[in-house]
Amino acid sequence: MTLMSHPESSARPYHHGDLRSALLSAAERTLRQKGAATLSLRELARELGVSHAAPGRHFKDKQALLDALALNGFQRMAQAMDAADDPDLPLEPRLTALARAYLGFTVDNPALLELMYARKHDPDIPQGLAAAIARTKEPFFRIITDAQERGEIVPGDPEHIVLLAGASLHGVASFTATGHLPPETALTGVGELVHHLLHGLRPR
Repeated sequence: MTLMSHPESSARPYHHGDLRSALLSAAERTLRQKGAATLSLRELARELGVSHAAPGRHFKDKQALLDALALNGFQRMAQAMDAADDPDLPLEPRLTALARAYLGFTVDNPALLELMYARKHDPDIPQGLAAAIARTKEPFFRIITDAQERGEIVPGDPEHIVLLAGASLHGVASFTATGHLPPETALTGVGELVHHLLHGLRPR
């Protein structure tokens, strides 16, 4: 006699601490393929083979899920830039490597990037997400302050300089995400962008 397996028994079991990661992975996949408007905790539960109430133990509502996706995105962006920053490099190649890491992340994750920055200026942003956003500025801040200490760029408020440099890079990222600039052009042109940016910051 052959025993037939039931769908309930063949579904992947999610133990404590595993479902949250699975929900985030499935949500990011849906975000990439269909956009944020289609995300639903109930649909994610169905996709993962758990009860419709199970996601509520990790995310109280859809906004909490979106915030977690944005937080994860900013954390990964910061990690990518930290890995790219080499303090032993001269200023221009060091900043170019950092800019390329930033643009590489944005090119690979356009839908996630849109979600991340849509939440960035919300007055009700959770404290943890606000801290993660601030964390992404730190590698640029390090480079600018190091360069100022060596007299390689003009003095002034490093926060302001980082804001201007970040705006330039984010503009390229936005053009790429909306299809106005091919990703290959953005990534190959980042060195020229950094060169012109630094030329304007040289002491005179």
